[in-house]
Amino acid sequence: MYFDVASTAPLHPVARQALTAALDEGWADPARLYRSGRQARMLLDAARETVAGVLGCRADEISFTASGTQAVQLGVLGALHGNRRRGRHLVHSAVEHSSVLHTAERHRAAGGEVTAVPVDRLGRVDPEAFAAALRPDTALAVLQSANHEVGTVQPVAETAARCGDVPLLVDAAQSAGRVDVPAGWSLLTASAHKWGGPAGVGVLAVRKGVRYASPLPADEREGGRVPGFVNVPAIVAAAASLRAVRAEAERENARLHRLVERIRARVPQLVPEVEVVGDPVRRLPHLVTFSCLYVDGEVLLGELDRAGFAVSSGSSCTSSTLTPSHVLAAMGVLTEGNVRVSLPFGTEEADVERFLAVLPEVVAGVRAPLGLDLAPPAGAGESSDGTLTVDALGKRCPLPVIELAKRIGEVPVGGTVAVLADDEAARLDVPAWCAMRGQEYLGEAPAAGYGGDRGSAYLVRRVS
Repeated sequence: MYFDVASTAPLHPVARQALTAALDEGWADPARLYRSGRQARMLLDAARETVAGVLGCRADEISFTASGTQAVQLGVLGALHGNRRRGRHLVHSAVEHSSVLHTAERHRAAGGEVTAVPVDRLGRVDPEAFAAALRPDTALAVLQSANHEVGTVQPVAETAARCGDVPLLVDAAQSAGRVDVPAGWSLLTASAHKWGGPAGVGVLAVRKGVRYASPLPADEREGGRVPGFVNVPAIVAAAASLRAVRAEAERENARLHRLVERIRARVPQLVPEVEVVGDPVRRLPHLVTFSCLYVDGEVLLGELDRAGFAVSSGSSCTSSTLTPSHVLAAMGVLTEGNVRVSLPFGTEEADVERFLAVLPEVVAGVRAPLGLDLAPPAGAGESSDGTLTVDALGKRCPLPVIELAKRIGEVPVGGTVAVLADDEAARLDVPAWCAMRGQEYLGEAPAAGYGGDRGSAYLVRRVS
C-alpha cells in the first residue's frame, strides 16, 4: 500500500489522459503565431484559467515553474527584490519547507536579516507572535498553509490580517487541490505532483499590485517571472488533474478524515510508548504522524516496506542527513522513530486496518534487539550527590534515550539521572522523552562535571 502522497501522489488518471492528448496538440512554441503555436497557446491559456479558478485568483497572476521548490525560491527572492527599498528583513515560521529555509539562508548570506517564528507543540504558529516579529523594514513574510510533516493547518487568514502592508507568501504545496486556499495571501506557491499532476510543474501566483522583481536575468516567458520554454503538455495535465482532484476532495476529505482519526486513536492503543504529533483538530484530512520511542525511524520504515507499506519519516539520524527534522525539533517532540502516513484518494478502511494490524508487530520487532528488557549494562555509576550517571557517549540516537528509559527506575522518585551523550539529537530527544513520560527535564550541563570527556550531560528528575 502506498501511504506517502505527501511526498508525491500517483499520476491521476485525468492527468494521464490530458498529458497524452496534449503531447499531440500542445508540443509547439506557444509564443509563435502559426497554427500549431496558436494551438499550444490556447491549451496553455486554458490551463492557466483552470488553475487560477481553483486557487481563487486571476489567470494573469499565475506563472508556471519547473517545480514547487523553484516556485518558492522565485517567490521569496522576487518579493524580497521587489520590496528592497522597504528593507531586507524576512520573517517565516520555524516549520517551513526546506526550500524556504535554504532560500532564507541565501538571503542572510547576502546581508539580509531573517527571523524564524517559533511554533507550539502542535506545530502551529501564533498569529500574534508572528505579527510581533514584523518590523518596519520587513520586506516579506512566509507561512505555509499546512505542514508537510505533521499536517497541522496554519492560521493563515488570521495571520495575514495582522501583517498590514507586509506581503505574505503562502506555500500551499500540501493543501492545494485538497482543501480551500486560505485568504489573505499576496504570493502563493504549489506543486503539481503533490495533487496527482506530473512532476516538473510548479505554480507561482503573484497578486496584482504586489511588488515583485525577478531575481533572474530577464525573459519574456511567464510574465517575466520564470525563464525558459514552458512544458505545455505537463501544464495541461497538471491543470486537468487539479480540477479533478478538487472536485473529488468534496467527497473524499470526510472519508479520509475518519480513517486518519482511526489511526490517531488506535496507534497509541496498539503500540506502547508512542506519541501522535500535530494538531488533532486543525489538520489536513489525509495525513497523520506519530513517533515511537526507542526506535530508529530508518529501520522502522524499512520493516514497514517489507510488510508492504510505503510510508515516510521525519526522523533524525537517517543515513541521508544525520540531522533531526527541523519541524519536529521546532515542535519540541520526539525526533526518533517518526512515521508519517498520508493516504491517497481511494484508500479503503480495510487498507488502514491491515496497517494497524501489522504495525505493532513491526515496531516490536525493531525494538526487540535493543535489549529493553535486559539487565542494565555495566559502566554507569552514581555521583557523590546521588545522581545516577548513564554513559551513552559514542552512541547514536535513539540509544541515549533507550539507556535513560532502562535506568531511570534505579533512582527513587525525586532522584536525578544524568545522561552523557555526544549525539546532537539527544538535545532534542531527551526533553521530548520527558514530556511523553511525565518526567522532569532539568536542563543540560557540561559532561565533564559527570565524568565525561566530551558531549553534554542531560539531567532528568524522576517524577513517577
